Amino acid sequence: MGKTLTEKIFESHVKDRPCEDTWVLSLDAVFCHEITTPIAINDLAERKLDRVFDPSKIKAVIDHISPAKDSKSADQGKILRDWAKRHNIRDFFDIGNNGVCHALFPEKGFVRPGYTLVMGDSHTCTHGAFGAFAAGVGTTDLEVGILKGVCAFKKPRSIRINLNGKLRAAVYSKDVILAVIAMLGVSGATDRVIEFRGAVTGGMSMEGRMTLCNMAVEAGATSGVCMPDMTTVQYLWPFIKYASKEEALADFQMWRSDEDAVYDAVYNIDCSALEPLATVAYKPDEVRPVRELAGTKIDQVYIGSCTNGRMEDLRAAAALIRGKKTAEGLRAILAPATQDVYRRALQEGLIADFADAGFCVVSPGCGACLGMSNGVLSEGEVCAATTNRNFFGRMGRGGMIHLMSPASAAASAVAGCIAVPEAAALDASGAVQ
Repeated sequence: MGKTLTEKIFESHVKDRPCEDTWVLSLDAVFCHEITTPIAINDLAERKLDRVFDPSKIKAVIDHISPAKDSKSADQGKILRDWAKRHNIRDFFDIGNNGVCHALFPEKGFVRPGYTLVMGDSHTCTHGAFGAFAAGVGTTDLEVGILKGVCAFKKPRSIRINLNGKLRAAVYSKDVILAVIAMLGVSGATDRVIEFRGAVTGGMSMEGRMTLCNMAVEAGATSGVCMPDMTTVQYLWPFIKYASKEEALADFQMWRSDEDAVYDAVYNIDCSALEPLATVAYKPDEVRPVRELAGTKIDQVYIGSCTNGRMEDLRAAAALIRGKKTAEGLRAILAPATQDVYRRALQEGLIADFADAGFCVVSPGCGACLGMSNGVLSEGEVCAATTNRNFFGRMGRGGMIHLMSPASAAASAVAGCIAVPEAAALDASGAVQ
């Protein structure tokens, strides 16, 4: 009987099995940010356990409130800053050199096929796009990871989703994952790993695959994974040492599921039939076509986050706002995912496109996504957002969020209400889908 990618990773990293259903895995990396890690840092210090298992395997960033908006957020940043300095954690990214953790760490080459990694953040599943096992954990598990370099898991079973066909113009990875979540429901993949397979997955960039895996948790999954291939090799090539890309690909093949692996369920989705989608109400599985929501009044558009703030997202959105203006009375906000994305967008003229259209361009960070800064909603306001959660009050008390692709959000910014993106404009732009 063959094995899934997740089974292979678990068996290669197991350190202990204190009981049948508990696997203690060695960790290749522990990721940290200033919202959840200071709690773990302070608790370890109080227990006189202020140590790290390996400074080279800990990566830390200030990304949720960047820069600090008040004394409390400044204190959280200082705790992480002082801790990184105290333990010689060289991969610490502060204001001006930072970005959203789940965009920044892959950008720096910190994720590889076959890796195990944890973070005190539910969207850690993003990194499964590289063929890794990546999971969000609570404070206690984060402390153990920091201190000992291990984490205990129940071995998750896998669901395979074959994304077949070819995406139409104006349909993106965000639309695909919304369709998947709508099919599975918010708890349909609980205690499972979602394996994304099929021609559509294989044709996506690493940025698109990260969008898929990022929102796997919205269906209840422990993680989402994609099989490493030449696209993975190309993305990681500046950071890996092989004689050739073909040699790297051959090595990465060990981190692929066997064809006779056993899954809890296998689903086939014809992506050729998909159209731009958006959420309604307050759960990410409540999804409808954008055309059915067209004309819905919005107060704000937000493009950014760990889901959709990368270069291909900005390019797709810029194609629809270039030479146009955002609707009068609407607030439009762009948050590039990382400082490097910001720089590249400047070089390509995308930042000028957004600014000329009337967007407020803010520093890289997570602030608006969870209602902390740089785009919080007032009660009763509605936002078209490229983020990953539409929970009640997520972006501000009493606010409503419609999740959608960057193209749909950009089209909505110009229209002043939810609008379907023009396929013709996107075709002309050459934007990656």
